[in-house]
Parts: sequence; C-alpha cells; structure tokens
Amino acid sequence: MIGDRSSAWRRIAPVAALLIVIAAMLGAALTTGTGVTPDSPPFAPATFLLLFVIGIVAGILGGLIGVGGSTIMLPIMYFYLGFPGPIAIGTGLFVVIFTSLSGASGHLVRGNLDRRVATWIAAGGLIGVLIGSWLFSFLVSYTHILGLILGLVFLAPSINMIREGLRPPARTEPEQIGGTPPAHLLFGAGVGVLTGITGLGGGYALIPGLLYLFGAPVALTAGTSLASMLPMAILGGGLKLVAGHVAIGVGLVLAAGSIAGAQVGAATIRRFKPATLKLIFGIYFLYAAIRFISEYFGIGLL
Repeated sequence: MIGDRSSAWRRIAPVAALLIVIAAMLGAALTTGTGVTPDSPPFAPATFLLLFVIGIVAGILGGLIGVGGSTIMLPIMYFYLGFPGPIAIGTGLFVVIFTSLSGASGHLVRGNLDRRVATWIAAGGLIGVLIGSWLFSFLVSYTHILGLILGLVFLAPSINMIREGLRPPARTEPEQIGGTPPAHLLFGAGVGVLTGITGLGGGYALIPGLLYLFGAPVALTAGTSLASMLPMAILGGGLKLVAGHVAIGVGLVLAAGSIAGAQVGAATIRRFKPATLKLIFGIYFLYAAIRFISEYFGIGLL
C-alpha cells in the first residue's frame, strides 16, 4: 500500500509542479500586461486566450518536431495581433527558451535525446550566436535576402522528407546519430550564426541537418534538436530581453502554453512511425521554407 502511494505520488508530483509553474506564469502575465510600446495591442481576454492556445500548439510542434515554434508565433503576433516586428521576433525567441527546456527535459527522461551530440552542437551554437548577433548590425538591411536564400535552401530537404514519409526507403533506420564532435561543433556554429542574424530558434536548420548530414534516427532528432537549441535560445532571448525587444507579459502566456504543449509532444513522439514523423517534419519545414520565400516578395503567410 505504501509502495503504491509512493509510486502514485512520483507520477503526480511532476504534473502538479508543472501546473503550478504554468499558473504562476499566467498570473505574472496578467499582472505585467502587454504594453511594451505604444504600438502594442491591449491585453484583452480574447488575446490572452489566443496567445495561450498558440503557445500550446507551438509547444506540441516543438516537442514532436524539435523546433522552438517561432515560425508559428511570429506571423500571428506580427500580422494578426499587430505587434511591431522587433518585438514579435524578440518575444518569439524568448519563448523558445521555455519550449526547448520543457521539450528537451521531456525527451531526456524518455531516452529520446543524444546528450553527447547535443552538447557539441550547443557549444558551437553559442559561439555562432555571438558571431551572428555581431553580423546582424552589418546585415540588418539584407536579412530579407538571407530569408529568401534560407527558404530556397530548405525547399529540397523538406520535399525529400515528405517523399520519404509517403514512400519510406528500404534501408534500416539508424540507431544513433553519426558524425564526429568537430563536425557537430561546426554545424552548431553555423546554426548559431543563423540564429543570431534571423532571431529564430534554429530548429528549422537543426532537424534537416541532423537527418541528412548526420543520418540521425528520426526518434532522436526532436529531443537532440531542442537540447542543442536551449543554450542558443537562452543567449539570444536574453540579448533581446536586455535590448527591450520582448513583450514580457505576452512571452509568459506563450511560454506557459508551450511548456505544457512540449511535454505532450515529447510524450507522444514514440507513438508515430519514423515515416509518419518524417512526413510531419517535411510538411512543417515546407511551410517554413515557403514562408521565408513569400516574405521576400512581401506576401504575409500565417
């Protein structure tokens, strides 16, 4: 009887702690409000609920696909809710911190994460973020061109993921992520530079790279991506926060939803076949690539 109670408590305690954290973040958000600039929209109940739902959706995608969710949050904050561009970008990167932390921890306890590879990529990513943030001051007028290039580059791997999802190749799924530590470090540095320049979390580059550069098993990609992304998100989001480009109240609501959603994504990833996951990856990254390209031509997509 005592053993059963102890086992039940071990299952309930993490959930209870998570709910307390989410409630505290939502309460702090209501106290803080959205107002960071005169152009920021008011914190109406409908806006509060929408932001929380967006956070949950971004978190589920983060836990399932291994992305921070910026490509979901940014267009809605900017085009639909009317936040200024720098605030939308900074707040999105701030939320990625919580999505990555929640999703990576969820994958870690389930064994869906390669800690060695994630450590090397994260180390390179930190260096890259600093370089990218420095380069941003010189490339600020050319970021739209960079977005177009990224969109075109990621079209091929996203289409390939969809193809492999619909028609799985005959080869056996690998058991671990390939590559050497120097290669992982260099790859992380490249992703970090892009993160520093674009203000996105980096998952859009990490997932295709892990799959096609290092032959990663699909089940390990999401957790490894999120763990690799976390230090970059902390540094990048921290820099945006210090610069005043984060709507803290909005970020807390989004983060509260993403924390819950990322746990759901991490808990369900093993229920999908590798081919199904690749199909989901491909559809998401095809959307991201099209969005990069459409923004260059002035076409806003949600």
